Amino acid sequence: MKKFVIICLIVSAALVLIIAPFASSWPDGLERVAINLGFIEKGEGQPLLNSPMPDYTLNFIQNEKLSTISAGLIGVILMFLLAYAIGVLLKGKQNPEKN
Repeated sequence: MKKFVIICLIVSAALVLIIAPFASSWPDGLERVAINLGFIEKGEGQPLLNSPMPDYTLNFIQNEKLSTISAGLIGVILMFLLAYAIGVLLKGKQNPEKN
C-alpha cells in the first residue's frame, strides 16, 4: 500500500511539473464576472488572513513559472501528508491494538 501512495505522489508531482507552466494568468470565472459587472474593486482590500501562497505563487521566487510550479509541489506534498495522516488515524481506529 505504501508503494501505491508513493507512486501516486510521484505522478501528482510530475503532473504539477508538466501542467503548472501552462497555468493561465487571466482572471478565473468568478473574477471575470466581477470585472464584467463592475464590482471587482469591492472585493479588493485588506485580507482577513495573509495567504502563504497568494495566487498560487511564492513571493520570494521572481520567475513566475518556477514560482507557480513550486507552490503546486508544496500543495501536493502537504495534501498527501494530510491525507496520509488522516488515513493512518482512521485505520488505527478500525483495528484497535490487541493486548
